[in-house]
Amino acid sequence: MGTSISLKQILLEDAGATYAVTENLFRRVADNELEWKPTTGRNWMTIGQLLMHCANYGCGKAVQGFVRGDWGLPEGQDPEGADATRHVPPEAALPSVTSVEQALDLLANDRMLALRCIREAEENELLVKKLAAPWGGPELTLFQHLLLMIAHLAQHKGQLFYYLKLMGKDVNTSDLWGA
Repeated sequence: MGTSISLKQILLEDAGATYAVTENLFRRVADNELEWKPTTGRNWMTIGQLLMHCANYGCGKAVQGFVRGDWGLPEGQDPEGADATRHVPPEAALPSVTSVEQALDLLANDRMLALRCIREAEENELLVKKLAAPWGGPELTLFQHLLLMIAHLAQHKGQLFYYLKLMGKDVNTSDLWGA
C-alpha cells in the first residue's frame, strides 16, 4: 500500500515548486530590462510590473485572505466592498519593481507568507469550508481557492517565460517547469 498524502501537502508542494521556478525566471531578468514589454498588441505589463504582480499580488496575500480572513487592506476598507469588485487598473497604472533584487525580496516574502498560511490551514476545513472570493465568483472550498491562487502565480510565471522568449533569451521547457 502506498502512503497517503494530505491536501495540505499537495498545496505546499505545488506552491513551493511554483515559487522556485518563478524565482529562477526572475533571475533571468536584468535591471535594465524592467521597462520592456511586447511591442504588438496592447495593455501589456512591463516586465517590472509583471515581477511586482507576481511577487506582491500573485499568491501569498490572497492565500492569507482565504486562510486568515486578513486581506491586507487598509483599516476600514471592506474586502467585499466596491473596491474589491473593481477591475484591475489599466496597465499604465500598475506598480513596478525598481530592481530585480526588490522583486526577489518581495517574492521571498510572498512565498513565506503563502507557505505559512497553507500550513496554518486546518486539513479538515480544506474541503468543508466554503467561501466566495471578495472579487466575486461562486463559493468554492478553501482547497480550491488556495489551489487557484497557486495557479494564478503559475499563470504569470508562464507569462514571464514567454516575455523572456520574446526578448530572445535562451529559455526552454525546463526553465518553465523546473525540470
